[in-house]
Amino acid sequence: MRNRKNPFKGCQFTSEVMLWVVCWYPQSPISYRDLELMLRDRGLSVNHTTDHRWIQAYAPELEKRVRPHLRLTNGSWRVDETYLKVKARWIYLYRAVDSRGRTIDFRLSAPRDTAAAKRLFRKAFAQSNTVNPRTITVDKKVAYPKAVADMKQDKRLWRFSKLRQIKYLNNIVEQDHRRVERLVRPSLGFKRLRTAWNILVGYKTLAMMRKGQVKGIGGDDIVAQAAFVDALFDPAA
Repeated sequence: MRNRKNPFKGCQFTSEVMLWVVCWYPQSPISYRDLELMLRDRGLSVNHTTDHRWIQAYAPELEKRVRPHLRLTNGSWRVDETYLKVKARWIYLYRAVDSRGRTIDFRLSAPRDTAAAKRLFRKAFAQSNTVNPRTITVDKKVAYPKAVADMKQDKRLWRFSKLRQIKYLNNIVEQDHRRVERLVRPSLGFKRLRTAWNILVGYKTLAMMRKGQVKGIGGDDIVAQAAFVDALFDPAA
């Protein structure tokens, strides 16, 4: 069982090397073989399959540790979905950002329906850095009005929240989709849903850091971000 306080305890490589891999891959459009070559250039022999295992194991752990340090998002949500290929089939990636482009949350779903939209909303509401939205901007898909109505009826959503089906206002989340699609492209699709989920968690976490969502750390302050991540996994901290 992995040591929760120090998940790298007993590993062959140092935590610095493993965290470098976990933080570098989700923010760059590179393949695992590219990552293997980059490490070799730095004098480290790490097989690309090992890089993959590290990201699968530690990207979700990184997200858990980063979450409590995030700034609050605002109450103007922009929600949309794109799609990714998982094991030769298309899976929908639901994503929500606020009006300033700050990441709220995401969810994968095979069907594109009311239930999938509600699952995204419930997951987003449960995060410590989100507020119940005053507006939710979506496109013209019929699933969203039903999802919002059901959430209000269940008293999970503020009853005065306004649903806006105005496509051009969602340009901000569509631009965010393109960033994710650019990162996914070198992977040539995912083999399993769990694999896709773990990697997308890494994408989301690094995106939140790059957007300046971590309290007290600028989005362009790479040095401070690296020090922050190291401190998150320092058992003496």
